[in-house]
Amino acid sequence: MAQLSPLLKQATPVVVDHGEGAYLYDVDGRRHLDFTAGIGVTSTGHCHPKVVAAAREQIGKLVHGQYTTVMHQPLLKLVERLGDVLPAGLDSLFFANSGSEAVEAALRLSRQATGRPNVIVFQGGFHGRTVATATMTTSGTRFSAGISPLMGGVHVAPFPYAYHYGWDEQTATKFCLRELDYLFATVSAPSETAAFVVEPVLGEGGYVPANTEFLRGLRERADEHGILLVIDEIQTGFGRTGRFWGHDHFDVRPDVVTIAKGLASGFPLSGIAASQELMAKAYPGSQGGTYGGNAVSCAAALATLDVIEEEGLVANAAARGQQLLEGARLIGDKTPQIGDVRGLGLLVGSEFTTADGKPDNATAQAAQQEAARRGLLMLTCGAYMNVVRMIPPLVVSAEQIDDALAIWSETVAAVTK
Repeated sequence: MAQLSPLLKQATPVVVDHGEGAYLYDVDGRRHLDFTAGIGVTSTGHCHPKVVAAAREQIGKLVHGQYTTVMHQPLLKLVERLGDVLPAGLDSLFFANSGSEAVEAALRLSRQATGRPNVIVFQGGFHGRTVATATMTTSGTRFSAGISPLMGGVHVAPFPYAYHYGWDEQTATKFCLRELDYLFATVSAPSETAAFVVEPVLGEGGYVPANTEFLRGLRERADEHGILLVIDEIQTGFGRTGRFWGHDHFDVRPDVVTIAKGLASGFPLSGIAASQELMAKAYPGSQGGTYGGNAVSCAAALATLDVIEEEGLVANAAARGQQLLEGARLIGDKTPQIGDVRGLGLLVGSEFTTADGKPDNATAQAAQQEAARRGLLMLTCGAYMNVVRMIPPLVVSAEQIDDALAIWSETVAAVTK
C-alpha cells in the first residue's frame, strides 16, 4: 500500500476538509484559525469566491497551453496587469512554477548577463531546495545536508540580525556592510561577482526585517561595481508586509525581483521580473519549462490582484500587521522566555530563548503545538527553529487578530508556567 514519504512531517495534526477565509475546517468539523496561510501563499484567504470563480471559468476553457508552444490570454493579461504593480523599470517577465525555479532563473540571468561566476547571499536567507538554491540557502543546514558537493560560486555575507548578535540595529548593519567589503577583498572580487541575492525580511531565517541603511549599502556597492541586486520577494511580495513589495519599506531599487507564493492564492505560479534590456542578455533557450505560466494559475493570479486592489488588502495588511505585532510584543514583554518579537506587516515572529540567552527550541515547539491544539495554526522558523511565526492571510480581520492573540497569550502562559 502506497504511503507518503516518512520525511513529510506535519507541523499540525489537522486533516483539512475545507477552508474559508482565515479558517480551516477539519474532517471532524472543528474550525482552526490559519495563521500559516500555506506558508504565506493563500494571500486572499482560503477559497476566495472571486479567485475560485476565475479558476473554474478558466478550467472550462483551457487548462494547459505550454507557453513556448502557444500563447494564451490569461498569461498575456497577467503580464499587462503586473506592469501596474512591478517596481519601476522592471518591465520584462519570465514565469515558472515554484520559488526555487524563480531564484534559479534569476541566478542564471545574473551570471549570463554579467559574465561573472559568483553570487553573494546573506546569512539566514532561504531561496529554495534545489541543489542550486539550497546552496544559496543558509537559514538552516537541513536544506543542504547530505547532498554535497553543492554548487560552486556562492558566498555568504552577514545579515543585520541585531538580536542574534546582541547589538543595536545600527551596529549590526555597519558590521554587515564592513564584512561585505571584507568578503570582496578576500573571497569574491567585485569583478567576479554577478549578483547580491537578498530577502527584505528573512523568512525561514527567523522573520528578521532588513533596514534602509543595509539595503542602500547593497545598492551603492552594486552600482559601483556593476553587480545586480536581486531581491527575493517570494514571501514578502503582493502586500504581505503592508506595502506591495517588501523592499518598498527601504527605498531601494532592485534589478531583479523573484515572485511566487501570494501571487496566485494557492495555485502554483512564480517568476522573475527585470528590465527588457537586462532580460535580453540571457542566453537563447535559457528560459522555459513545461508548466510555467499555466493558464489556470494565471487566471487565479489575475483575480488575486483584483481582490488585493478592490478589498484594500495592502492597507489591511499594514493595519492588522501593526495590531498583531503590538499584541505579540505585549505578550513577549510579560514572558521572559520570549527574547524578541519582530516583524513587518503580516509577518510576525516570537523568538524563544533560555535564561542565558541561548535558543530555546523546545519551548517554541511546545508553544506551536499547544496553539494548534487550541485552534490556532502557526509554524516555526529560524536556524534553531525557536521562532514561532504568524502568517495570516491578507484578508484577516481585527477580530480574528484579537482571537489569535488571546489564544497565543493562553498558550504562552501554559507552556512557560
